Amino acid sequence: MGLVIDRRGVLTGAAAIAALGFAHPLTAAMARGAAIVDVRAFGAKGDGRALDSPAINRAIEHAAARGGGTVWLPAGTYRSYTIRLKSHITLHLDAGAVLLAADTPIEGMAYGYDIAPDLPPAFAAYQDHGHGHWRNALIWGEGLEDIAIEGSGLIWGKGLGRGHDYDTGRPISGRPGVGDKAIALKLCRNIRLRDFRMLEAGWFALLATGCDNMTIDNLLIDTNRDGLDIDCCRNVTVTRCTINSPWDDAICPKSSFALGYPRWTENVRISDCTVSGSYVVGSVLDGSFRPFPPAPKSTHGRIKLGTESNGGFRNFAISNCVFDSCRGLALETVDGAGLEDIAITNLTLRNVTTAPLFLRLGRRMRGPAGAVPGTLKRVLIDNIVASGAAPMPSIIAGVAGHPVEDIRISNLFVEQIGGQSAAMAAIDPPENAAGYPEPNMFGDLPATGLFVRHARNIALSNVEFQTQAVDQRPAFWLRDVDGFDAGNIRVPTGTAFQLDAVSRFRLWGSRDLADRRIDGPIRTKW
Repeated sequence: MGLVIDRRGVLTGAAAIAALGFAHPLTAAMARGAAIVDVRAFGAKGDGRALDSPAINRAIEHAAARGGGTVWLPAGTYRSYTIRLKSHITLHLDAGAVLLAADTPIEGMAYGYDIAPDLPPAFAAYQDHGHGHWRNALIWGEGLEDIAIEGSGLIWGKGLGRGHDYDTGRPISGRPGVGDKAIALKLCRNIRLRDFRMLEAGWFALLATGCDNMTIDNLLIDTNRDGLDIDCCRNVTVTRCTINSPWDDAICPKSSFALGYPRWTENVRISDCTVSGSYVVGSVLDGSFRPFPPAPKSTHGRIKLGTESNGGFRNFAISNCVFDSCRGLALETVDGAGLEDIAITNLTLRNVTTAPLFLRLGRRMRGPAGAVPGTLKRVLIDNIVASGAAPMPSIIAGVAGHPVEDIRISNLFVEQIGGQSAAMAAIDPPENAAGYPEPNMFGDLPATGLFVRHARNIALSNVEFQTQAVDQRPAFWLRDVDGFDAGNIRVPTGTAFQLDAVSRFRLWGSRDLADRRIDGPIRTKW
């Protein structure tokens, strides 16, 4: 039974605080004098059968008309289509509350989720289709300020699509009435997302585009496509989140052209998060951690900057994160943007399914005509440990005339499966300059530890590569590299370095490798 609410549908004053109880999470809001609106006062049933989104939207409009407040979903299951946020509104999901995305269509209803018009044809093709649709979501807001979603309840995107034809029986993104994302925010500022859980959250659990001043904290997301997509956003903090996303990326900053103009994604901090791609969707949420079939060597679940890269990435700090049986860290700029001033520290990667580190400056150039390849520079990577890694090296790869530059990697330990043949060591990988950026874009690679091509001013210190089985490939494979310094390097027995068109090379201070200095350019191996 709901709380007693006055005829305006707002809880106020000491009586409301007493009714909630001092231990309730909303008492702090009440103590500040914030209004609390109970959605049941506006007709929400919370029984899992009635369609409750009209009542929830009435509650939001009621609070917004009075200057804002907290819209409260008590325990219950609220079957919903689109919920439209307003400025100065906090949506609070109480313990035991489930906001359930309804299937499309509900029998006897001619409507569903809000229709999201296509982007103008002039730039609709510059990013994935779903980036041009914000309103076909379970929750959306556009041009808002001071908004929050919080509480220990659950957002279950059961009725949302995943944006692809392999959604058996469900239409793809963009069709009228279909929802394909859980939360979509566009051009909003002062945002707080905290403490709730998400299950099967559609194409994007969160798609935030052009948003500023956003705090994302203590979310548990167990989903069937992307977790957090942070696109063209500034001043973002992501902390203490656990995200399982075997079908796609877990935390994915982007910089698309969906706003109709390029915009940096910048001033972003990601820390104390666990990302995985190795568990059946729902099994992290319920604590059973069931292995994802087939073998998790095909899974996603990583932190990735890209692929949309029209505006650029700068001023990132990524620290104290765990990668659990998923792809490795990826930094990608392939559409003409800069990627610069990135600090990455204290990562642990277990059972990495592709390259532990993937730094790619490419020439896909999906964007307005006339753009040229961007830059990838000033990246510091420190204190990284990876174990059980797939037989794919870390990769630093630019394109001819556009090198990756100014990279520092220190205190890196990688234990890899190994076991590859001399035939693989002889491979000359294709350039694939315009290809979609993934670690497998070059095919098999002739290195165990680090593959570097088209790079400048690379420095390594305290780096060790191990293999579980004997591997015939060199530990380092370098081509078209100007400036490579390596100190205190440990590699498996065999060929340590293979160099081609390498200048200003220096190796020193390693226990089993003799010091060398090569001014170059040179082609050699030892």
